[in-house]
Amino acid sequence: MTDVPERAHRAGVVALLGRPNAGKSTLLNRLLGEQLAIVTHKPQTTRSRILGILNTDDAQLLLLDTPGFHVSGKSLNKALNEIVDRVAEDCDAAVLLVDPGPGWDEGHDAIRARLERRGAHVIVVATKQDLARGRDSGIPDALPVSAETGEGMDELLAKMVDALPESAPFYGPDEITDRPMRFLVAELVRQTVFEELGQELPYSTAVEVLAYDESREDLIKIQANLIVERKSQKGMVVGKGGAMIKRLGQRSRAAIEELVGGRVHLELWVKVEPKWTKRPNRLKALGYD
Repeated sequence: MTDVPERAHRAGVVALLGRPNAGKSTLLNRLLGEQLAIVTHKPQTTRSRILGILNTDDAQLLLLDTPGFHVSGKSLNKALNEIVDRVAEDCDAAVLLVDPGPGWDEGHDAIRARLERRGAHVIVVATKQDLARGRDSGIPDALPVSAETGEGMDELLAKMVDALPESAPFYGPDEITDRPMRFLVAELVRQTVFEELGQELPYSTAVEVLAYDESREDLIKIQANLIVERKSQKGMVVGKGGAMIKRLGQRSRAAIEELVGGRVHLELWVKVEPKWTKRPNRLKALGYD
């Protein structure tokens, strides 16, 4: 009987790229089996590079969720596009996600060409197949997947692993991200804000964790600011008699407790910072760099 040679271990960076709301964050969370990235029905909720570390028997995939690429002159949107550009230039492979609704456009052409010029392996994926109802992305080589149902996920994972170079792991087997807990907490609070006030509140909302105290074994104490641009927005977040900020705090605390696996005391305040989305240094301080 012939022995089958053991497959060499592979490791590398796989960027998840696409237009806003193409399903990048949902795909990342599905692959990891953990919620690292914000998932809402509103586009452009991912604002930072988020690394998810996926270990298999013979590979370690460093999955990079990115903001959706788009064209805009606004400072915040410019910062988000710069994140996408840097990730695209620094990956071993890229999964280019296409929503079957809007389909393929010139933006996909441009980023695919840039990736292929520098030698990155590109895997084109048609997402949201559970909602597509017979539509396709307009690209014949697209792999149909659904992060909701799991369709195509095994094939996608195999393609990603095959595209990586032979390498030892970069992170330990128990690590799932390079982001600190403060960042994950801020993202959970921001997701709650989107879910509760998505129709009323514009995108000019951020969360800044001021304190993360783990000195007690039985309780984590967290203090955070919800940052808005105008006083009228502060009124929406606080709500009548403080009802909304109380609800935001309760829902956020429950989500954080599930993440950390323990009790949490969360204090939220609302802070007005006019034009924070147009100030490069403030964007950098909030992690959008």
